[in-house]
Amino acid sequence: MQKRDPILRSFGRSVAKYRQAKGLSQEKLAEKADLDRTYLSDIERGVRNPGIKNVILIAKALEITAADLLKGVGR
Repeated sequence: MQKRDPILRSFGRSVAKYRQAKGLSQEKLAEKADLDRTYLSDIERGVRNPGIKNVILIAKALEITAADLLKGVGR
């Protein structure tokens, strides 16, 4: 089993927190961001390292800034 990076886990928790606060399922958020649901699930679990383009797509789909999504990540 691959060890999950703490920064990726922290980012994944941030995505999940904002997604849940908006009342969105992973499937709905993935659809809004034009990403695959399994890819989004991997991000939330901290096993995927999304590129900046996908970070921005997720933030836009959540109607927040990328800076908001990254706030506190890596601390």
